[in-house]
Amino acid sequence: MAPGLPIVNFARRTRIYWEINRMMVRGSLRAVAHRFRRSPRVPGWSLAYESIVEMMKLSTPGDSIQSANEIRRPLERLTNVTRPIGVEQKRVNTALFCGEWVSTRASTDERIILYLHGGGYVSGSPATHLAVTARLAHEAQARLFALDYRLAPEHPFPAQLEDAWAAYWWLITEQGYSPEQIIVAGDSAGGGLTMALLLALRDAHVPLPAGGVGFSPWLDLTLSGETLLTNAPTDFLNLTILRTAARMYCDGYDPHHPLISPLYADLEGLPPLLIQVGSAEMLLDDSRRFAERARAAGVDIQLEIWDKMVHVWHFTWLIEPKARQAIRQAGNFIRQRVAAARQEQPILH
Repeated sequence: MAPGLPIVNFARRTRIYWEINRMMVRGSLRAVAHRFRRSPRVPGWSLAYESIVEMMKLSTPGDSIQSANEIRRPLERLTNVTRPIGVEQKRVNTALFCGEWVSTRASTDERIILYLHGGGYVSGSPATHLAVTARLAHEAQARLFALDYRLAPEHPFPAQLEDAWAAYWWLITEQGYSPEQIIVAGDSAGGGLTMALLLALRDAHVPLPAGGVGFSPWLDLTLSGETLLTNAPTDFLNLTILRTAARMYCDGYDPHHPLISPLYADLEGLPPLLIQVGSAEMLLDDSRRFAERARAAGVDIQLEIWDKMVHVWHFTWLIEPKARQAIRQAGNFIRQRVAAARQEQPILH
C-alpha cells in the first residue's frame, strides 16, 4: 500500500453501517426519548456522523456511576464498530509496563510515536484505540508504540505518568531510538498525559522528544472551562463521567497539580506542539486556554479548532472526512517535526 493512501476496505463499509444501525436499534427506545431533548441536530453533520454521536451519547454513562466498569464497557464496545485492516500488532511486556507496536505498510523506523490512549485515566487500552493509532501510524509513516498504562481507580495518579516515563526511557535506552525521532501523542486523558510527560521530562532535564500531539486533550481536571456547559448539548460527554473519572484519578491529590492538570503548569521549554480540538466539544476551553498560556511561555504550538466536531472525532475517520483530514494533518506535523528536529541536532566531530 503506497504511503498516503487510506487504510480502508470499502467492502467493509456496509458492515460498519450495519453495526452502527444494530447498536442504534438496541437503544432505539432511549433514542426516541432523548434525541430531540438532549441531542439537537447540528447543521452540517451528516446522518452517519450524527448517528455515531448519538450512539456514543446513549452509551456514555450518566447520572450516577458506581464503578469504573460502567465507564470501561462502552469504550470497549466501540472496538466493534471500526477495526482497521492491514495493521501489524506486536505485543510488548516488560517488568515496568506493557503495550504494543502498531505499524502499517507505510510505517518506517525513521519516526516513532509513543501513543497514550484516552479514557479518562480509568478506561481504554491499545485495543480500544487501534482505529486511531493505526490510521495515525499510517499517515505519519511511523511505527507507533501504544502504551497499555495502568488505570485508576486501582492505580491512581501518578501510576499512568510513571508508565509513560518508563516507556519513553525504554524507547531511548533499550530500543535505540533518539529523542529526535520520537513524537509523544494522545487523545483526551492521553492528551493530558502527553503534556504531563513532556513537563516531567523537561523538569528532570531528560532529552525531550521532537514534539507532542494532543487530540481533544483533557488538560484541566478541576473542570473549570465554560464550554463544559455551553457545549454540553452537542457533545456526547457529560459532567458526571468527567467528575467521576477525575475523582478516581486524583485520589486525594489536588486536581490543580500541574502533572494532573497541565493547564496550571509552567509551560516554558516544551517542544513544538499540535493540538486538535472540536468546536462542539465540552473540553474545547481546555485546549484554548492551554494554547494561550503555551504561546505566552514561548512554546511553538499549533491549535486547530475543527468546526462542529465533538470529542475525539478522529475515531469516526471511516465515515467523516474531517476526521480523515485531521489525522492526515497530524501525520504531516509528525513527519515535519521529526525532520526538523534531526536537522537541528548539532554535528559532533
